Amino acid sequence: MILMKILFISHSYPPITGGVENQNFEIFNALSKIADCRIIANKNRELIPFFIVYATVRSLFLMRKNDVLLLGSGLLGIVGWVIKKMTKKPVVAIAHGLDLTYDRFFYQRFWLQYFIPSLDKLIAVGRDTVKAGTVRGIPEEKFIFIPNGVDVDRFYAYHSRDELADIIRQDIEGKRILLTLGRLVKRKGVAWFVRNVLPELDHSVIYIIAGDGPDRQNIQLSVSETGQQKRVFMLGHVNNDIRNTLLNVCDIFIQPNIKVSGDIEGFGISLLEAASCKMPVVASRLEGLQDAIKDVENGFLVEPENPEGFVLKIQELLSNDSYRRFCGEKARQYLIDNCLWENIAERYITEVTKILSVSAGSY
Repeated sequence: MILMKILFISHSYPPITGGVENQNFEIFNALSKIADCRIIANKNRELIPFFIVYATVRSLFLMRKNDVLLLGSGLLGIVGWVIKKMTKKPVVAIAHGLDLTYDRFFYQRFWLQYFIPSLDKLIAVGRDTVKAGTVRGIPEEKFIFIPNGVDVDRFYAYHSRDELADIIRQDIEGKRILLTLGRLVKRKGVAWFVRNVLPELDHSVIYIIAGDGPDRQNIQLSVSETGQQKRVFMLGHVNNDIRNTLLNVCDIFIQPNIKVSGDIEGFGISLLEAASCKMPVVASRLEGLQDAIKDVENGFLVEPENPEGFVLKIQELLSNDSYRRFCGEKARQYLIDNCLWENIAERYITEVTKILSVSAGSY
């Protein structure tokens, strides 16, 4: 059997951390098992502008031996535009959300009106990403909705509470532990949660925030102004060992996203990673989070910016350890049954095969 030859370009790839980075890493690995894949990847966020130029030139040579170009983000739309002009090969981009809503005139003027619409298809990781694109004039038929998946064994392992106590340098005997893990941007709602939800929870509840980003200072201000310094632990960027301990020891994963103009959550892959470790997830019923979480099946959705809703759901889970553990086990099994990366990769191949068939028929 002749395998499809895919050239994959990622502008942001591990060890850079974040949802797009994890998604690009996982889908490339999954596709590599069922197709002949080659990658051009940037591993330094500061070099992205230079990488775009390099990737354009490099792919012009490599596409002679590949069937299709798969871009890890719409930000690389300019690369795809050049490749289509020069090689006539089909180009597909993964659309995450922010790569369509990025609120800069130059980007909206050229990427959203010329580069991205010129591509053959856009694989949207969330339904709200499709809406964001159509609102900006990209035809709906350009989009294919394929959600992200999860490697259920990548993070899942035994870790003790003593390990967590060492990480935060705090006695956690009798404590109930909430976790938020990811890039700290305003839409994640962490500062809102500290101000509006945490003060309403029992003082045995502590909140660990792992990650860094532009909203860090705002979160720190929320902690100090609400007097939650002894209950909130901001760890900043964490290594893999600490991340895995957090995912396997904390009690509930929290993602309390809020609506921010021009910035949407494309999917919420960190929610699946938490659920894969049998941790119940409580998240806002907002944007791409609704594509990651099927309410009650692999987590719980609460109306965004509804303090009472978050308080009630968190209290319900923390008040009954048996129920909380049942919810975590149920969530992991749901992922095994529905969200494995190998199944998602098969859907990519199916859709790309259709695109190749249409492209071949057009010559």
